[in-house]
Amino acid sequence: MKAIILSGGRGTRLRPLTYTGAKQLVPVANKPILWYGVEDLVAAGITDIGIIISPETGAEVKAKTGDGERFGAQISYILQEEPAGLAHAVKVAQPFLQDSPFVMYLGDHLVQSDLNAFLDEFKTKHLDALTLLCEVPNPTAFGVAVMDDRGRVLKLVEKPKLPPSNLALVGIYLFDATIHQAIAQIQPSARGELEITDAIQYLIDQDRRVEARKIQGWWLDTGKKDVLLEANRVILDTCLVGEIRGEVDDTSQIIGRVSIGAGSTIKKSTIRVKVAIG
Repeated sequence: MKAIILSGGRGTRLRPLTYTGAKQLVPVANKPILWYGVEDLVAAGITDIGIIISPETGAEVKAKTGDGERFGAQISYILQEEPAGLAHAVKVAQPFLQDSPFVMYLGDHLVQSDLNAFLDEFKTKHLDALTLLCEVPNPTAFGVAVMDDRGRVLKLVEKPKLPPSNLALVGIYLFDATIHQAIAQIQPSARGELEITDAIQYLIDQDRRVEARKIQGWWLDTGKKDVLLEANRVILDTCLVGEIRGEVDDTSQIIGRVSIGAGSTIKKSTIRVKVAIG
């Protein structure tokens, strides 16, 4: 099993934070957003990872993230010359993926969910595609799935004015090699991009095995500043591990879950719960 993480795009919705850098490298709780996805995949046993990069920010992503050794992974970098859609990214990555089943993970999304159960089901049922979903209050802003009571996907609708469900696609997809055939059959959408939803819909129309499952935890698309701030709060609230690796003098107090990074020095200070210092 392989994986690709999409880390291209220009991050226009996050400017000015992304005027000079990749949106996937914006830190949440002192760690680049992209790295959360890498760690999730490695925790699920997937260590052969391709990261899709853009000409504008690819060098920065590569320099910051490295060859994967720090994560226990092997990372390859795949250049997508233009932001021509998610399905186009898969097409560009085909020489890396070959005929392997794979996970596609959007690099600016944060998901609280264990991928292992979804991987096991995907493999056991020999599915062509498995999409992850989350209930949302505003489905008009997302790609939305319609599925039957057995978990089979019947239809995907992109940003519907009248949503047929409240189940949004969360940006994590599991595919086998049949997705490449589907992508070869679709045409660019009205916005000039090859849409992964169109490719999945092609599989559905061909009566392939396409299913969906709801995640139980939270999901955050960090492409906008308000969600980015919420992501920082949620990560500190749910994932912060209290550890002191720096120096704290005798006049300081550390109260509750506080993470202090190596190389930090705390003097004459009181630091209270849910704080991460690099």
